[in-house]
Amino acid sequence: MSRPLLNALHLNSGQRSGLVGAALLSAILVLIGLMVMWFGERYHLRIVYSAYVNLLVVLGLQVFMGNAKITNLSHSAFMGIGAYAAAICVTPVQIKAMSLPNAPWGLNAFQLDPVTSAAIAIVVTGLIALVVGLLIVRLSGIGATIVTLALLVIVHSIFLHRTDIFKGKQAFFGIPKIFDLTSILIVTVIVIFVARLFRESRWGIRLRASSDDEVGARAMGVDVFRLRLVAWVLGAVILAVAGICYAYFLGTISARPFYFTHVFLTLAMLILGGMRTVTGAVLGTILISFGLEGVRWIETGPDFGLVDLPELLGLSGIALGVVIVATMALRPGGIMGNREIEMLFSRRQD
Repeated sequence: MSRPLLNALHLNSGQRSGLVGAALLSAILVLIGLMVMWFGERYHLRIVYSAYVNLLVVLGLQVFMGNAKITNLSHSAFMGIGAYAAAICVTPVQIKAMSLPNAPWGLNAFQLDPVTSAAIAIVVTGLIALVVGLLIVRLSGIGATIVTLALLVIVHSIFLHRTDIFKGKQAFFGIPKIFDLTSILIVTVIVIFVARLFRESRWGIRLRASSDDEVGARAMGVDVFRLRLVAWVLGAVILAVAGICYAYFLGTISARPFYFTHVFLTLAMLILGGMRTVTGAVLGTILISFGLEGVRWIETGPDFGLVDLPELLGLSGIALGVVIVATMALRPGGIMGNREIEMLFSRRQD
């Protein structure tokens, strides 16, 4: 993007560098997507699509957790809310009549187009996040973490026991499969720009400052609660988008993926790359997403000719635990620390 155009947009230097960094990250992700579409098989397409869905989740987590420095364990719940809300709206009436015969409030009596369904899911998720956020943003430390954990358990329990709406442990099927790798590439690029612009905006800078010195920020007139609430709701909206992309690709969803396993998977991605930067979120997601595929292959007990490994079931879970512990012990700030991708290029030029 040219400098005159950046000046015309009245962006500060941080936002300009944010646009450059977002463009670089987007180029890398698009390149990966194009290579898989050109040379990969269907199995590889599913792996990359899943990785990009997880990246959306990690970006939504980073917007709040990375800037406010408050641990959030409820992000998978908001992803699930977005996925189910869109699925209920977009699924054909004939299928809902079979799968949700006792649905209340006429939820099985209408069908909306995918765009309207996605918009409703985003609004519903945002409103729920706003109501819950009014409590969470007034907490900090272990108190806020416990509340987000309780929120995850509550939402998951609703998914399981309101079988008339969410099908419980059974799969919610019949969702139109309208997304492909191209679709999620476009969505991911947009979200990366949103996350970077928020991080470099006046709100993002003040929020990070308040997370480092809350008393000092308040003394300077910063409305910490309001900034946290904005980041919380924005993060929840991104998580809803991730859930919609997930549902629109698979065509079927269940409550199981939106719980502890997914929470720790995406949390490990953010911790490994570095929660303070968008680049760290992208890097951690790429490393763990593709690294876990290698670990899962080893789990099956491959035969190397001279060496025949036994099945090592559960190795992927152990690997995630090792990543979290090792990163927190050896590099608490993650691989990137406070650095974004454009900083690496500028240092090389210097």
